[in-house]
Formats: sequence, C-alpha cells, structure tokens
Amino acid sequence: MKININNVNINYEVYGEGTPIILLHGNSENHLIFDKLIEKLKEKYKVYAIDSRCHGESDNTEEINYELMAEDTIEFIKKLNIDRPILYGFSDGGIIGLLIAIKEPNLLSKLIISGANLNPKGMKKSMLFFSKVCYFFTKNKLFKIMVKEPNISIDELNKIVIPTIVLAGEKDAILKEHTELIASSIKTSTLEIISNENHGSYIIHSDKIYEIIQKYI
Repeated sequence: MKININNVNINYEVYGEGTPIILLHGNSENHLIFDKLIEKLKEKYKVYAIDSRCHGESDNTEEINYELMAEDTIEFIKKLNIDRPILYGFSDGGIIGLLIAIKEPNLLSKLIISGANLNPKGMKKSMLFFSKVCYFFTKNKLFKIMVKEPNISIDELNKIVIPTIVLAGEKDAILKEHTELIASSIKTSTLEIISNENHGSYIIHSDKIYEIIQKYI
C-alpha cells in the first residue's frame, strides 16, 4: 500500500490485528527483512511494516536524512490515527525511533531499538571506514547519511520518557560502550546484549528477534 506523507509516497503493509507495532528497517533495506518476525507478530499484533523514503517501493527522493525519516514516520502514525504504537527499529530504524521519541515524547507507547548509534563514531572503526570508502567511490546518499549522521546528543536522549529497550549483538557493528551509553542516558531503558550475534544476524530474515522482543511487549 502507499500513503502520501510530506509529499512523498511511502510504501507499507499491514498484517494481523491487535496492539499496533511499527517496524522500521535499516540502511539500504526494506520491510521484507522482517518476514519471519512479521509471521510471529501478526498472530497477536497489528503490524505496520514501512519502507522508509529512498528504500523499497517508497519514493526515491533527492533528499534523505534521519530527521526527514523521523518526520515521515511521525506523520504516518498521525495520518493513520495509530494510537500509541510500539515501535521496533533496527539500525537506521533504531536511530529514527530515538528521534521520534525525542520529538514526540508521548506518540509511542514503547520503543525497542537494535544496533542504533548516536553519531558515526558510535560505529566500529572498520564499519565507519567501509562506509566512508563506499561513499567516496559511489557518492550514494544512503552511505552519506551513515558517515555524516546522526548527531543525537545526550541531553536529547534524556528527554525520552517512554519505556525503551536497547538491544545490540555481542559482535555488533556498533561499539558496545556506545550502546551502553545510549541505554544509560535514557532513564526508562533496559539494555540487552545478544550473545554470539552480530549487527543483523538475529534480525534479518530471522525469528530470533521475536523471542527477544516478546519479553518486553
């Protein structure tokens, strides 16, 4: 399905009935990475799986940044009158989730993020170097946002008031101390590091993430 938000056609799919939960994918992906998670969630929840702008079947706009994607999601929730949904965001989706919780403190009922960062230095040096090399050679705007953004401050994190679950793989592309910093800066947070998993191994086309987040939702 398509919905026009901020003059952009955003693609999304809806599955199941029950408490609403929104799924946001990572950089260069689309909502289909959550296929196995959706199969589990739709038995108990109403799942909204979104393709962010410039991803999947949503419009490929000239401009993209995390602030715009956060505004898109905020307007998506308001336009569809979704009452205080849970939001689960992976990687870039987690960054977007943090920005939404900062901008609209009471829009969500709960936030769950996996492998998010506050700034590019939150990535391991190897991942940041790889992203910079890819951007240098391709000038791809999706790599650009990874090496230039986000820029979320600790003071902004302190504004988050909803229950927030901060997840990361033990072998994540995000530094462990950076994930711990995010969790410690949100008063309402719970931190869980997933053993023997990397950035997306327990999430992308995996039902492992269902068992993890089910504990919290």
